[in-house]
Amino acid sequence: MSQATELLAVSRAPHTRIVGVVSAAHFVSHYYILLLAPLLPFVRADYGVSYTEIGFALAAFNIVSAALQTPAGFLVDWLGARILLVGGLVIGAAAFTVAGLTHSFWAMVAMFALAGVGNTIYHPADYAILSHHVPSDRIGQAFSVHTFAGMLGSAVAPASLLMMQSLWGWRGAFVGAGLLGFAVAALLLAVRDNAGIKTAAAPRAADAATAVGWRLLLSPAILLNLVFFVLLAMMSGGMYNYSVVAFGALYGTPVTAANAALTGNLLLSAIGVLIGGVLVGRTTRHGLVAALGLAGIALFIALVAEIDVGSLVLIAAMSAAGFCSGVIMPSRDMIVREVTPPGSFGKVFGFVTTGFNIGGIISPLIFGAIMDHGSPKLVFLLVAAFSLIAIVTVVARPRRAV
Repeated sequence: MSQATELLAVSRAPHTRIVGVVSAAHFVSHYYILLLAPLLPFVRADYGVSYTEIGFALAAFNIVSAALQTPAGFLVDWLGARILLVGGLVIGAAAFTVAGLTHSFWAMVAMFALAGVGNTIYHPADYAILSHHVPSDRIGQAFSVHTFAGMLGSAVAPASLLMMQSLWGWRGAFVGAGLLGFAVAALLLAVRDNAGIKTAAAPRAADAATAVGWRLLLSPAILLNLVFFVLLAMMSGGMYNYSVVAFGALYGTPVTAANAALTGNLLLSAIGVLIGGVLVGRTTRHGLVAALGLAGIALFIALVAEIDVGSLVLIAAMSAAGFCSGVIMPSRDMIVREVTPPGSFGKVFGFVTTGFNIGGIISPLIFGAIMDHGSPKLVFLLVAAFSLIAIVTVVARPRRAV
């Protein structure tokens, strides 16, 4: 099928249906990222391994994801996003199903590495499909729904996995998670009008296309977006993983209050994503929205770093910071889209969202060292500093990548 014919077929499909199936895939991707966390005690007890050894499974997943996501973006642009997204879902689902059925710990580690291969497809394929198939005046809202679906997957994973574990054991929970991936893959295949398209504008030699692609990715506009995503990941890593213990060490905040503050941050972030989706449909000044949101994060986090405000105000301030964080996410995606030439959405989004993996690898080293050295206030001040630096990447960005 030619690109023109495929686009004609897509035009007959309601874009809401496309947003729905792509968002379902994003739900699965976040669900899989949290798969091991709630089941870790059961897996560890069954295999009799240490926390360090079981960490190999998570490390394998993340290292493979970081290494292969940008090449996956090139494949999305060359081969088409839909079929690769189906493939990514099937690979992840099959990997976790086998991990649940096998009785070898190292085979499970290998399956997590394979699941990392499947994980590389989601971001480049999702954003390529949405960018090509959703009308321009609706794309911001589509990005917000897509992001919200991923957050929902993270929120649903712990309770549902523990429920399955109570019924069928941790192996049954793994298999149940695999069935979820197979179901969404089948749903994506069933949306026949959602034809995958080759995003390359013209046929050309693979090596020439690769050279042009890498020149695009290494252009200032795209590199600034990569840095932007790294900073956002490091901010999130600091807040989500260390805020509870840092509040306790800094102010003696009870664990219940500190967890309530983190919960408020996460909840308001999800609400903020939906509000941000409305904003991007009403303004083209996405950089300004992102800059104001980042400034809000810096303000509220610096406040709780410098002043012992008490539990109620702490929860309110953390919730406000979460709201600001959510609001900027649709604008974040629109900023990337604005500087991406047609036919390059897969590789560009695959490249810049590698920043999540990079930040996820670096942030535990930095914030863990800070806590080990007894400087909990610095956790929050550093998050605020990263937020202010991120403003620079937004304001300084060139308008076009090429």
